[in-house]
Amino acid sequence: MQLIDGKAVATAIKKEIATEVERIIANGGKRPHLAAILVGHDGGSETYVANKVKACEECGFTSTLLRFEADITEEELLKKVDELNNDPDVDGFIVQLPLPKHIDEQKVTEAIDYRKDVDGFHPVNVGRLSIGLPCFLSATPNGIMELLARYNIDTKGKKCVVLGRSNIVGKPMANLMMQKQTPGDATVTVCHSHTENIAEECRQADIIIAALGQPHFLKADMVKEGAVVIDVGTTRVPDSTRKSGFRLCGDVDFENVAPKCSFITPVPGGVGPMTIVSLMKNTLLAGKGEIYK
Repeated sequence: MQLIDGKAVATAIKKEIATEVERIIANGGKRPHLAAILVGHDGGSETYVANKVKACEECGFTSTLLRFEADITEEELLKKVDELNNDPDVDGFIVQLPLPKHIDEQKVTEAIDYRKDVDGFHPVNVGRLSIGLPCFLSATPNGIMELLARYNIDTKGKKCVVLGRSNIVGKPMANLMMQKQTPGDATVTVCHSHTENIAEECRQADIIIAALGQPHFLKADMVKEGAVVIDVGTTRVPDSTRKSGFRLCGDVDFENVAPKCSFITPVPGGVGPMTIVSLMKNTLLAGKGEIYK
């Protein structure tokens, strides 16, 4: 069993990006600029955005954090999105989800200029992904593809089961795994809450990507010997022994599943760091104007 070290890969990629940024600056180019909108004081969102700002520093980007209280109106937020769309210095920006219940997340997502949508959530980017055109890829699936590539994990013709059908992970992940590319070219099955015989589907899989948000869902008896298991789950569960009062728990029963695997990602330290570094890669592409010329 080999552990897939997402933290180490993410560190290497950030160094690669920083080197490229310095080359761009040396040649008279513009430093990439990522902006982030944070609404309210959700603990998880605060942490994610802080990590994104730190990653911008490590990559040599300019970063701007725009904070708003949870009572901001939808109209006010949409106005701020429009301002960022029209700011020539901002190459890409994100609106951190979730948003307060009185704001329509889909309306906000669609208001973002798809050419600055470095989260890859806009319908234009989602649509282009589905037919294999250049686009900003959804960060978590893109990070997983990078891990598969860097660990030389063979996906061609392999049976891949994706657990979960969310717009952020499950659907784009399935799309990427079936594309004519490397990694890719897999035979993909998407399983969800209404899938019958889900354990049997998993047992047939060469690669399992678990993105259900259900702690320890994937058990050892659902995994065949030699399988590759990618755990996207990051559920906070109470833990009185931790200073924070919680620990992160994946969708995979790691302790019992790991011995059966050829490769497996831990939680934390697997997919998580790759999500943020994928956002950095998209911002670099936005700054260089390589996706939408």
